[in-house]
Amino acid sequence: MDAREAATQWVETWAPAWPAKDVEAISALYADAATYRALAFREPRGTASYLADTFAAEHDVECWFGEPVTAGDRAAVEWWGSWVESGNALTLAGATFLRFDGEGTLVDHRDYWNELRRRASPYAGW
Repeated sequence: MDAREAATQWVETWAPAWPAKDVEAISALYADAATYRALAFREPRGTASYLADTFAAEHDVECWFGEPVTAGDRAAVEWWGSWVESGNALTLAGATFLRFDGEGTLVDHRDYWNELRRRASPYAGW
């Protein structure tokens, strides 16, 4: 599977699985030893552990994903998510950088984002 196919599968899995908090569906895309780093200065974590902790705190999730941009074994995907966490509305808009092995399994995941302390849908043309 090439990076374009793998990244498209990633988007098509994340889009319904994030609001559904489906850790299993998302984790199935990642190698057992994959690194999952949410923000550059945080330590990487195991995918299932990170998602379980994060999803437990998020409620009423809405999310959107852009078209993957790929080169070689890597992909970048822009995304936008809005939810309620600890009773407060929150919106993140960011990008994920992915690296796949030759089978299309994720081996490296890095997230970068901007944060807004209220709900916001993507702007026109996003």
